[in-house]
Amino acid sequence: MADNFNTIKCPACQKEMTKVFVPTEGVNIDVCLDGCGGVYFDNREFKYFDEQHENIDELAKAIEGKEFEKVDESLPRSCPVCGARMVKNFASVKQEVQVDECYACGGKFLDHGELFKIREQYATEEERSADLMAKVYSSVGLEIKKMEAENAELRAKRSPLKKFFDYLVYGG
Repeated sequence: MADNFNTIKCPACQKEMTKVFVPTEGVNIDVCLDGCGGVYFDNREFKYFDEQHENIDELAKAIEGKEFEKVDESLPRSCPVCGARMVKNFASVKQEVQVDECYACGGKFLDHGELFKIREQYATEEERSADLMAKVYSSVGLEIKKMEAENAELRAKRSPLKKFFDYLVYGG
Protein backbone atom coordinates (compact mmCIF):
# COMPACT_ATOMS: atom_id res chain seq x y z
CA MET A 1 0.00 0.00 0.00
CA ALA A 2 1.29 3.47 -0.83
CA ASP A 3 1.80 6.31 1.60
CA ASN A 4 -1.48 7.54 3.04
CA PHE A 5 -2.01 11.26 2.38
CA ASN A 6 -5.35 11.58 4.20
CA THR A 7 -5.58 13.01 7.69
CA ILE A 8 -6.17 10.15 10.10
CA LYS A 9 -7.21 9.82 13.74
CA CYS A 10 -4.96 8.21 16.31
CA PRO A 11 -6.06 4.65 17.11
CA ALA A 12 -5.15 5.13 20.79
CA CYS A 13 -6.63 8.54 21.70
CA GLN A 14 -8.70 9.47 18.61
CA LYS A 15 -6.97 12.85 18.15
CA GLU A 16 -5.95 14.00 14.69
CA MET A 17 -2.49 12.84 13.69
CA THR A 18 0.11 15.10 12.07
CA LYS A 19 2.06 14.14 8.95
CA VAL A 20 5.82 14.29 9.49
CA PHE A 21 7.65 14.07 6.18
CA VAL A 22 10.90 12.08 6.16
CA PRO A 23 12.77 13.20 3.02
CA THR A 24 15.44 10.47 3.19
CA GLU A 25 12.72 7.85 2.65
CA GLY A 26 10.18 10.06 0.89
CA VAL A 27 7.33 9.06 3.21
CA ASN A 28 4.94 10.71 5.63
CA ILE A 29 4.81 9.29 9.13
CA ASP A 30 1.60 9.96 11.08
CA VAL A 31 2.35 11.18 14.60
CA CYS A 32 -0.12 12.02 17.36
CA LEU A 33 1.51 15.31 18.39
CA ASP A 34 -1.53 16.75 20.18
CA GLY A 35 -2.49 13.62 22.09
CA CYS A 36 -0.65 10.47 23.11
CA GLY A 37 2.51 10.69 20.97
CA GLY A 38 1.79 7.46 19.09
CA VAL A 39 3.21 6.83 15.63
CA TYR A 40 1.44 5.15 12.71
CA PHE A 41 3.38 3.57 9.85
CA ASP A 42 1.63 2.73 6.59
CA ASN A 43 2.32 -0.67 5.05
CA ARG A 44 6.06 -1.32 4.61
CA GLU A 45 7.18 2.02 6.13
CA PHE A 46 8.21 0.63 9.50
CA LYS A 47 11.18 -1.28 8.04
CA TYR A 48 12.84 2.05 7.18
CA PHE A 49 12.90 3.20 10.81
CA ASP A 50 13.35 0.17 13.10
CA GLU A 51 17.16 0.01 13.11
CA GLN A 52 19.59 2.26 14.98
CA HIS A 53 21.37 3.53 11.88
CA GLU A 54 18.15 4.59 10.12
CA ASN A 55 17.28 8.29 10.16
CA ILE A 56 14.47 9.40 12.47
CA ASP A 57 15.65 13.00 12.91
CA GLU A 58 12.39 14.54 11.66
CA LEU A 59 10.35 12.39 14.04
CA ALA A 60 12.64 13.21 16.97
CA LYS A 61 12.37 16.95 16.19
CA ALA A 62 8.58 16.75 15.95
CA ILE A 63 8.17 15.19 19.42
CA GLU A 64 11.02 17.04 21.15
CA GLY A 65 9.91 18.80 24.32
CA LYS A 66 6.28 17.68 24.06
CA GLU A 67 4.24 16.17 26.87
CA PHE A 68 1.93 13.36 25.84
CA GLU A 69 -1.18 12.03 27.54
CA LYS A 70 -1.27 8.47 28.84
CA VAL A 71 -3.53 5.94 27.14
CA ASP A 72 -4.69 2.47 28.07
CA GLU A 73 -2.49 0.28 25.87
CA SER A 74 -4.58 -2.82 26.60
CA LEU A 75 -7.71 -1.50 24.87
CA PRO A 76 -8.50 -2.81 21.38
CA ARG A 77 -7.67 -0.48 18.52
CA SER A 78 -8.94 0.00 15.01
CA CYS A 79 -6.74 0.84 12.04
CA PRO A 80 -7.01 4.56 11.22
CA VAL A 81 -6.62 3.84 7.50
CA CYS A 82 -8.94 0.91 6.78
CA GLY A 83 -10.95 0.52 10.01
CA ALA A 84 -10.00 -3.14 10.64
CA ARG A 85 -9.30 -4.34 14.17
CA MET A 86 -5.60 -4.12 14.94
CA VAL A 87 -3.78 -7.07 16.52
CA LYS A 88 -1.16 -6.80 19.26
CA ASN A 89 2.11 -8.55 18.39
CA PHE A 90 5.58 -8.44 19.81
CA ALA A 91 8.07 -6.43 17.76
CA SER A 92 10.78 -9.10 18.12
CA VAL A 93 11.53 -12.48 19.66
CA LYS A 94 12.70 -10.67 22.79
CA GLN A 95 9.01 -10.03 23.50
CA GLU A 96 9.71 -6.70 25.20
CA VAL A 97 7.64 -4.34 23.04
CA GLN A 98 4.12 -4.91 21.74
CA VAL A 99 2.88 -3.06 18.68
CA ASP A 100 -0.55 -2.86 17.06
CA GLU A 101 -0.67 -4.30 13.54
CA CYS A 102 -3.38 -4.20 10.90
CA TYR A 103 -3.55 -7.48 9.02
CA ALA A 104 -5.88 -5.91 6.42
CA CYS A 105 -3.67 -3.06 5.15
CA GLY A 106 -0.31 -3.75 6.83
CA GLY A 107 -0.17 -0.61 8.98
CA LYS A 108 1.58 -0.55 12.36
CA PHE A 109 0.86 1.68 15.34
CA LEU A 110 3.41 2.23 18.09
CA ASP A 111 2.63 3.92 21.37
CA HIS A 112 4.85 6.81 22.45
CA GLY A 113 8.43 5.64 23.07
CA GLU A 114 8.03 2.17 21.57
CA LEU A 115 9.96 3.01 18.40
CA PHE A 116 12.98 4.03 20.48
CA LYS A 117 12.76 0.81 22.52
CA ILE A 118 12.58 -1.28 19.34
CA ARG A 119 15.59 0.52 17.85
CA GLU A 120 17.60 -0.19 21.03
CA GLN A 121 17.04 -3.95 20.74
CA TYR A 122 19.09 -4.57 17.58
CA ALA A 123 21.60 -2.50 15.65
CA THR A 124 20.87 -4.20 12.32
CA GLU A 125 18.37 -6.47 10.60
CA GLU A 126 21.08 -9.15 10.57
CA GLU A 127 21.17 -9.12 14.41
CA ARG A 128 17.38 -9.30 14.55
CA SER A 129 17.35 -12.24 12.10
CA ALA A 130 20.14 -14.08 13.94
CA ASP A 131 18.24 -13.77 17.22
CA LEU A 132 15.10 -15.08 15.55
CA MET A 133 16.94 -18.04 14.04
CA ALA A 134 18.56 -18.86 17.40
CA LYS A 135 15.11 -18.86 18.99
CA VAL A 136 13.71 -21.08 16.24
CA TYR A 137 16.61 -23.55 16.46
CA SER A 138 16.34 -23.55 20.24
CA SER A 139 12.62 -24.32 20.03
CA VAL A 140 13.23 -27.05 17.45
CA GLY A 141 15.98 -28.50 19.65
CA LEU A 142 13.63 -28.60 22.64
CA GLU A 143 10.95 -30.29 20.55
CA ILE A 144 13.45 -32.90 19.33
CA LYS A 145 14.58 -33.60 22.90
CA LYS A 146 10.95 -33.92 23.99
CA MET A 147 10.21 -36.35 21.14
CA GLU A 148 13.35 -38.37 21.95
CA ALA A 149 12.26 -38.62 25.59
CA GLU A 150 8.77 -39.73 24.55
CA ASN A 151 10.26 -42.33 22.19
CA ALA A 152 12.56 -43.63 24.93
CA GLU A 153 9.56 -43.92 27.23
CA LEU A 154 7.64 -45.86 24.57
CA ARG A 155 10.63 -48.14 23.95
CA ALA A 156 10.88 -48.81 27.68
CA LYS A 157 7.19 -49.69 27.84
CA ARG A 158 7.37 -52.15 24.95
CA SER A 159 10.75 -53.56 25.84
CA PRO A 160 9.48 -56.95 27.24
CA LEU A 161 7.34 -57.50 24.15
CA LYS A 162 10.21 -56.60 21.87
CA LYS A 163 12.45 -59.05 23.71
CA PHE A 164 9.87 -61.78 23.25
CA PHE A 165 9.50 -60.90 19.54
CA ASP A 166 13.28 -60.90 19.07
CA TYR A 167 13.44 -64.32 20.77
CA LEU A 168 10.77 -65.74 18.46
CA VAL A 169 12.14 -64.23 15.26
CA TYR A 170 15.88 -64.19 15.84
CA GLY A 171 16.22 -66.94 18.41
CA GLY A 172 17.49 -64.81 21.20
